[in-house]
Amino acid sequence: MFINKSKDGKNNVCGENIAIYRKQMKISQRELADRLQLVGLDIDKNAVQRIESGQRFVTDIELIKISKVLEKSYESLLIEFN
Repeated sequence: MFINKSKDGKNNVCGENIAIYRKQMKISQRELADRLQLVGLDIDKNAVQRIESGQRFVTDIELIKISKVLEKSYESLLIEFN
């Protein structure tokens, strides 16, 4: 049976990297959500928190917008370090 989760049981592999890159930019989860809204992604601080903690799935459309705001390639968001 196929389980749609990462090796550590999370719903995405990009959340930890998003948190790392956001912190490197020295912005809050709310600020990231605000910036994502400016590029057309309807997301709030709670959704960012759930993405970073691996509780929420991330669509390809969201991944592209997040990579744009964080100024990182979408590939770099998908690297699994575990």
